[in-house]
Amino acid sequence: MPRDFDVVIAGGGLTGAATAALLATWPPTAALRVAVLEPAPVLAPPAGAPLNLRVSLVSRSSEQLLRHCRAWDAVVARGAAACQRMVIWDEHGSAGGAGGLVFAAADCGEPDLGHLVENRAMQAALLARATAAGAVVLPTRVESLTPAATAIAIGTSDGRRLEAALLVGADGSDSSVRRLAGIATTGHDYGQHAVVAHLQAERPHRDTAWQRFLGTGPLALLPLADGRVSLVWSTAPAEAAALLAAEPPEFGRRVTVAAAGVLGRLELTTARAAFPLRLRRAVRHAGHRVVLVGDAAQQVHPLAGLGVNLGFLDVGALADVLGEAVAGGGDPGEPRARRRYERWRRAASGPMITALDGIWRLFAADAPVPAWLRRRGLDLVDASSSAKRLLVRRALGLAGAVPRSLQPPAGG
Repeated sequence: MPRDFDVVIAGGGLTGAATAALLATWPPTAALRVAVLEPAPVLAPPAGAPLNLRVSLVSRSSEQLLRHCRAWDAVVARGAAACQRMVIWDEHGSAGGAGGLVFAAADCGEPDLGHLVENRAMQAALLARATAAGAVVLPTRVESLTPAATAIAIGTSDGRRLEAALLVGADGSDSSVRRLAGIATTGHDYGQHAVVAHLQAERPHRDTAWQRFLGTGPLALLPLADGRVSLVWSTAPAEAAALLAAEPPEFGRRVTVAAAGVLGRLELTTARAAFPLRLRRAVRHAGHRVVLVGDAAQQVHPLAGLGVNLGFLDVGALADVLGEAVAGGGDPGEPRARRRYERWRRAASGPMITALDGIWRLFAADAPVPAWLRRRGLDLVDASSSAKRLLVRRALGLAGAVPRSLQPPAGG
């Protein structure tokens, strides 16, 4: 079967854009012919426009992906806040005191704990780099799949029939590629909605991410480059609805109280939004000439900011595997490459997803572990500098089998 492209990527969101940009710019994969199917236009944020509600705490390995693609400077120009500290406590403890946990970049031998950046700035910068390097963006979506021995035929919503060696499903948690490939999922709903907004704080955020575990779910205040904080409050659907309906002054008051006043009075400065939270994981990361990345492979709770970073680790692993597969003229969709990608990512992401789900359960209102025991556990971790360094390196994507495509260049 003749091929129109070597790799077709379904979805031009963050992980789809990252896949296209990395494959098109990383030397071992730069010769691949890459197409992205994205029906919605992707526009760079206008100069001077306020930060969008959707932001991410990108890890060191994710930053390196953006640097490899030469997209980092554009993201930083839009605004990137280097997080220097993270303070975690539950509603029975105190911020930075008993029953709390403090991570400081300097204490862990790191320059920072990641950067808070705008999602749409990352997406636009990555797609711009992908197209500049020769990738093609088509305004359409996947409607059907017809696998064959040497290629996969992709039917699109605008009537095209594209043939490729490999299809990458980067089309989100409700992935059409995953469904059409017959890949099942496991997981559960958390019974929570995440309320997001930006607020102005009475006191400076000090480049610190604050996270308080309440009985109804975790509340996070993340530092933004413009001095404001980004709220991610995971709570019961009824409370989320009440927060969305509250008048702005009342909303700010509720967040201030829930955050125990760590930043003084908080004032709403943006619109608000909410979305349901669930854990969903594909039972396989690969099918016949198909692989899944990002939320198509795993959708996780936002409490540790792992979603985007797990997706970028998927992308880096895929680039490594494809680079080895095509060395000397090999097939990017060969079974051995798909199996290696699946083994790598399931082994690497599985423990992290399980740990994240366990943390949520540990601090849930109906958790079987007494509050005093949770606080004691936090105190023990806080007292161990080696444990904190290990946790920070894991969160930054610097531990375990880090993809070569996400590592700094030699001497860099």
